[in-house]
Amino acid sequence: MKRYEVIVIGAGPAGLSAAAEAAKKGMKVAVFDENAGPGGQLFKQIHKFFGSRANNARMRGFKIGRKLLKEAEENGVEVFLNAVVTGIFEEKEVMVRIDDTVHHYKADYIVIATGAAENMVPFKGWDKPGVMGAGASQALMHLQGVRPGRKVLVVGSGNVGLIVAFQICQVGCDLVAVLDAAPRVGGYGVHASKITRTGVPFLTSHTIIEAKGDDHVESAVIAEVDDHFTPIPGTEKEIEVDTVLLAVGLTPMNQLASNAGCRVEYQEQNGRLSPVTIVDEYGETTMSGIYCCGDSAKETAEGASSAMLQGKIAAEHIAADAGYTTEADAEEKAEEYRKTLDQLSGGMFDVKNKGRMDISTTEEGYPISQSLLRHGYITAEELKGFPAASYEADGPHPVIECTQNIPCNPCRDVCPAGLIHVAEDITRIPEIDYSQKCTNCGMCVTNCPGQAIFIVDNDYEPGYATVSLPYEFLPYPEKGDKGKALDRSGTPVCDAEIVSVRTARAMDNTAFLTMKVPAEFADTARFFRKG
Repeated sequence: MKRYEVIVIGAGPAGLSAAAEAAKKGMKVAVFDENAGPGGQLFKQIHKFFGSRANNARMRGFKIGRKLLKEAEENGVEVFLNAVVTGIFEEKEVMVRIDDTVHHYKADYIVIATGAAENMVPFKGWDKPGVMGAGASQALMHLQGVRPGRKVLVVGSGNVGLIVAFQICQVGCDLVAVLDAAPRVGGYGVHASKITRTGVPFLTSHTIIEAKGDDHVESAVIAEVDDHFTPIPGTEKEIEVDTVLLAVGLTPMNQLASNAGCRVEYQEQNGRLSPVTIVDEYGETTMSGIYCCGDSAKETAEGASSAMLQGKIAAEHIAADAGYTTEADAEEKAEEYRKTLDQLSGGMFDVKNKGRMDISTTEEGYPISQSLLRHGYITAEELKGFPAASYEADGPHPVIECTQNIPCNPCRDVCPAGLIHVAEDITRIPEIDYSQKCTNCGMCVTNCPGQAIFIVDNDYEPGYATVSLPYEFLPYPEKGDKGKALDRSGTPVCDAEIVSVRTARAMDNTAFLTMKVPAEFADTARFFRKG
């Protein structure tokens, strides 16, 4: 029986972070994961992360995964893949099946970081080929290089649904609509906006009734719902799709915690009971020396950035308990991580605000766009008054259409002119320093995780303006290409011509696309469609 000081179950963001942090302190650490590749959900995530520089903001998920793996390897962590942990027993003995052999390991401390599983919703035809979870579609696209379908309907408008919906467009699928039974978009408005301006509609207060087809999905029947989420008779509509992606939440995978004797309680989440492992402020369960962190320990999944911090907090506590660091040093570091966690979970989308429908203004007092909540885009009239969205100047200048309190500040960090300001509390709305002049470098546009920044030049040439926007669809347009400019709702509004396409390593595969439009459309043109 081989012995480790720390055994981590799960090689996702929480598990790898805990493992690397414990190993840095000098502890002997092993990580077991049932998958063929480490990294958990990170290697499915091609989008840029929100947050601050300290927690990997503007870095793509799969690159964060590589970074964590390198950190773990450099600190001597042993990672076992295709290793299924089948049970945790007395005295922290762990049984693991690797290939066809069962192995026994012993640990002083165990960290359970097994993540969460996708929820499903039953409806007629939900078991047909073509109905799948949003995470499964990400695995097809980003791990296997396979498009999940041709015409796709996404059900669920939380951040997972919005991120996957945009990626569906990026791989060339026809995204028919994003549907949600709630009366408003559930995720970040900036995520919704970058979908809507490509021409994809949001159908809030709608649900799916049936997936039709003989041996695979050929169409979907949807309907409006009332205030009690009951389908309204007579509102049914059939739409042609071959794929239905469900993004309707996650359930913690805490079977191993329960098996080990840790206290697990069922708590209500979005109308269903969800198992939650009870942990203290360090992630330690009711079983001494057994910790649980990341999505497996939360009633509501908070994402990879939060999971990484939770893993580090657990590792600090373990290292102090084992004598590898002092309790004072461990608590100081843990408190730093908790402060960052508070920032990442703050703002309008704080867990404590989940399900609230009465939030009508931002923390600064700006009215929250009802069009954004209902339809996925903010109107020009609603943008007026936001400090960085109504900014005008001679020559190129940024227009920042970030109108909700979300934890993010890369725009501030990458601006070489110091033009953009975000308060120390990174959930605050961005502002612009009017005394500084924009250099038109494009860094704020291409590094904004929400793709919510544009550079507008009202004086490009007589009768014409330019609008520069972030663009992540291949192939990139070329200089001289002509087409249509779309507004925030995805409606074509005018002719447009590409005058510049810029890319750079610092832009990380987001093109800085500049299109020429008639001057009167400078405030409305927000996307380019060739042809």
